[in-house]
Amino acid sequence: MKKIKLLFKIGYVYHKAGFDPVIEKLLTNPGYDVWFSLDMEKKRHLFIDRPFIAPVIREWEKQGYRFTTETRGFDIVITGDTLRNSEKYGKTLLCFLNHGTGIKNILYRNLARVPNDKYQIFIEGEHRHNSLKSAGSLQKNEAHVVGLPKLDWYFQGKYQRQEVLTGLGLDPEKKTLLFAPTYKPTCLYQIKDDIFEQTRDEFNLIVKLHPYSWMGKYAPHKQHRIYEKRVRKFSHARLLPFSDYNIVPYYAAADVILSEASSCVFDFLALKKTGIVFDLEPAKHSDGQSLLEIENRDFLKDAFIHIESGKDINQAMKLALEPTPGMLAAQDNFRKNYFYKLDGKASERFIAKIEELYNESGHENIPEV
Repeated sequence: MKKIKLLFKIGYVYHKAGFDPVIEKLLTNPGYDVWFSLDMEKKRHLFIDRPFIAPVIREWEKQGYRFTTETRGFDIVITGDTLRNSEKYGKTLLCFLNHGTGIKNILYRNLARVPNDKYQIFIEGEHRHNSLKSAGSLQKNEAHVVGLPKLDWYFQGKYQRQEVLTGLGLDPEKKTLLFAPTYKPTCLYQIKDDIFEQTRDEFNLIVKLHPYSWMGKYAPHKQHRIYEKRVRKFSHARLLPFSDYNIVPYYAAADVILSEASSCVFDFLALKKTGIVFDLEPAKHSDGQSLLEIENRDFLKDAFIHIESGKDINQAMKLALEPTPGMLAAQDNFRKNYFYKLDGKASERFIAKIEELYNESGHENIPEV
């Protein structure tokens, strides 16, 4: 029987976290011939973008990952972002599995830039399906609700709170705040001191910056330097390094998350935990369109704690640890709308669907992207 030749097209190392549970299943499936493609990452220094090869790539190669620069000859291509050059991949089943969900509108903007491509888009729930339709993104594209494969290992119990915290040298007896700001729009400048001071006496603090905050291209290097400088002064706090690409283990370690517009807030809702949203003024792209599908001041309103000052972090943390019945009810309603079957089996549904689509295509008659 002919193997299905499949390519994971990874834009940045951190995109792989969204694929990991799927990758594990396909690498051990004898019916697949699995390959990987990773765009050359770059870090900006003195206004020049310089090639950067993450050390973890070498580790993946030792584990048997096969990387290629070839684009043709694949039956299926799985990508975490839209492709700029889809025509180079020829006849293939082009599958989109978002590397990060949430409230940013970049997905809809990117799809609008490639109106002639056809993606099979795999999404986490009905809200995303409705948003794709209302944004006009479902013309040639098709959407399939499977859940969120990124969180499968969390729901399967792969990550244990105490193990993660002790591995960081933090006290597992203390409640833990995960601070996961995005790079734009961001609150990391406003609360750079308060986040440490407000947690130092009672809580652990884990800071997970967006990868762009380390790379200097889309956000200045000062974003990570601010936190590298401050974290040294606080024994209760840890700044996760740029090399730590996967945030999901820290979801298991955290009791509460704090962010503003990161997809991490969206993910955290799925875990039946309460988060803190730092409210920002509406932000726009250079063309005047809003950066966010839902303004973060309105996102998960009445379900998560909203604050406007870093001075409120300690009190917000305490409220988030003991949410009111009304907040819990609101969270349940949002979960039903945003997510499908949070059961650790989204990867299985994803693979079953791509196989169904592949078989329906007649193998040799997969339409041009």
